[in-house]
Amino acid sequence: MKLSQLKQHLNGVQEVNFELPNGTLVPQHFHVTEVGQIHKHFIDCGGTVRQEKTVNFQLWEAGDFDHRLAPKKLNDIIALSEKVLGIEDGEIEVEYQSGTIGKYGLDFNGSNFLLTNKQTACLASDQCGIPEKKKVMLAELGEQKQACCTPGGGCC
Repeated sequence: MKLSQLKQHLNGVQEVNFELPNGTLVPQHFHVTEVGQIHKHFIDCGGTVRQEKTVNFQLWEAGDFDHRLAPKKLNDIIALSEKVLGIEDGEIEVEYQSGTIGKYGLDFNGSNFLLTNKQTACLASDQCGIPEKKKVMLAELGEQKQACCTPGGGCC
């Protein structure tokens, strides 16, 4: 989700709820302790220099059980971040503490903001020598097995 989409969704909700990938909610007394833009400048395993920019939110929970972050307040925090830091409209990455700091993507299901799992990937798979996984339909596997394992098919 991009920052502009988050701001639009915040205008249509009564409360801000973040849902973890396992379906549990981040406790309602969470704080947004950081909003920033992260610029990552790196080289991949194939030697290509790359750059990424993400908008970063850090969620944190403390013993402040009476705290509730209202949608307008979060929009105000975002507006201040855009003004002071020059944050651009980019993809959002959310940091949240579990066993270690987890990094999540962000989506919206109409009522809750969903923290989505992120995956690593090889960005230069064409240069690594690792063969790409071939996608096979399960129905086709049954047909191949059937054709091979018929009497006289030579597979047994």
